[in-house]
Order: sequence, then structure tokens, then C-alpha cells
Amino acid sequence: MSTSACGINCEVCGLHVKGLCSTCGPGTSPEAAQKIRFQEQLLGQPCPILACARMNRIDHCLRDCDAFPCENFSRGPYPFSQGFLEMQERRRQDLRKSESSSAPSIQAPSEFWEDLQHKNLSELCDIALARQEDPETLTLDFLHTEIRVHPFQRKCFLKQDGQWQMIDHSLLELLVLVYLLQVKPGWIFNETIAVQDLKDAQFFQGPHELKTHLLLERFGHDFEGFGPAAEKLGGIRLTMADVSYKLRPFPKIPLFFLLWKGDEEFAPRVSVLFDRSIELHLSADAIWGLVNLVCELLWRSDERRP
Repeated sequence: MSTSACGINCEVCGLHVKGLCSTCGPGTSPEAAQKIRFQEQLLGQPCPILACARMNRIDHCLRDCDAFPCENFSRGPYPFSQGFLEMQERRRQDLRKSESSSAPSIQAPSEFWEDLQHKNLSELCDIALARQEDPETLTLDFLHTEIRVHPFQRKCFLKQDGQWQMIDHSLLELLVLVYLLQVKPGWIFNETIAVQDLKDAQFFQGPHELKTHLLLERFGHDFEGFGPAAEKLGGIRLTMADVSYKLRPFPKIPLFFLLWKGDEEFAPRVSVLFDRSIELHLSADAIWGLVNLVCELLWRSDERRP
């Protein structure tokens, strides 16, 4: 295929037709790997667009990358004009707003509350590492704060500035219920794994890729800003990657965020690691939702509430 990662179709280029220039090909293609080696030998470094696409296993930036148009394009001066990039950004923002406004809201199924009402709260607190406040109420640690759950009232409250406020974030409420219903006895294994090591790794592809691009948008050029954002959510600094933090959204669910600053050859990137025990306690879709929620909270860490 002659359409390159950046979007140029070499089949309609006279230089390529006359054999004066080879195609870069899609980012995952053998042509891309060969082109990068040639560029390194001839120029000392590869095209940053092609190298980024190759590293992130992206065929075509315009179609496959949620971060397009990124700085690799805006630094220019090629392959696209500033006007084209601004048009792409504007229309993509409009599309995201449209999809957000038209998407059905996430609601916790009523049967989740019913299942929770049938739980022995004392036993559940022992398993979930929660605290029973009274016969019908439990409290759960969540990142830097606490969540109070009233199964029979079907309500969750988040502690903010010492006050309990009803949770108005439907995904957070759903994840609280899922954790309480799915959590199993046992403790953390203290063995970190990547998303590709999960038993259901295939789930986290395509539309279910983890939304770590939010962190690249926010901190890709401000890695020092990630520390305060993570610490605001109760994060503990680690010594992995260039910047790394452990956050604990639920007592038995630690998440590890690793950020690499990148260099002249490689773009900045973000990885999320898990404790191997995570699949004992959460299904794949719950893991996906929880990671995306924490990414969202880190992304807008200057706001007061999750």
C-alpha cells in the first residue's frame, strides 16, 4: 500500500512513479521500517511522524490516531499547511462534542443495587477493604478521598472538603457498584503487568483502547505538571520511567501510570500497568472504564470534583 502514515498517497506522486522516491507505507508496514532505517543512515534521524506511527502501531495518523493533529504535524513545515491542521482540529472537536451530547448516559442497572442489598455488609467490607458505618451503610476509600454507599437508599456520596456530596458522575457510581459486587477475597499480588498481559487483552483494542491520549494532551509538554496532578489524587511517586505514580482508585485496585518524555526519535508516551490480581476483581469492561475515569480526573485535575 502506497499511502504513507502521514496521509500522502505516493501512487499519485511523480517522484515515486518515476522511481526517485520510495513510499513510507503505513506505520505498521515493512516499508515503514525500511524507510526509517534509510532515514537514520542518510539523515541521522527518522521522520518524527513516521517514527511515532511505527512506535504506536498506527497505520495512518489521520484515520487511526486520536491525537491527530499532534505536534509532529504542527512543527511542520510539511506535509500539511497550518490551515489544514486547524480545520482538522476544529472539525474533530465538533465531532467529539456531538458524540458526547448524543451518547446515551451511563446508568447503574437497578439490579446492581438489588444485588448489593442482598450482600452481608460485614462480610463485604472484609472482602472489599471497606468500613461498615451502620447496618445499612459502608465507606470505601477512593483515590484521595472516600465514598459512602447506602444500598437501600440507592445513593453514593463523595467526601469533598469534609462534606458528603451526592455523586453526580454516573460512571463513578457504576464503578463503585461493580467493584463491590465483583471484588474477591485475597490480596494484591505485587506483580505488575501491562495491558497486553491481561487475559482479556484483545478487549483493549480499537474502540476500547485505554484513553491515555488524554494524559499526552495535558502533560505531553508539561511532565512536571503530572506530579502535582497525581499527588492531588493521592498518587505515590515511583522510580519507573521518566515520571511514574501509583494511584489507588479502590482499595484492591492499584494503577501505575508511567510517562516517558520522548526525544528526537520517539514521541512522548504513557503506559498504564496493573497488579496481576486486577482480573480477579474486575471484568475487562470495568478495568477499561476505571482507567479512563482516572485519566479523565488527572486530565482535569485543576477542577474541584471528579
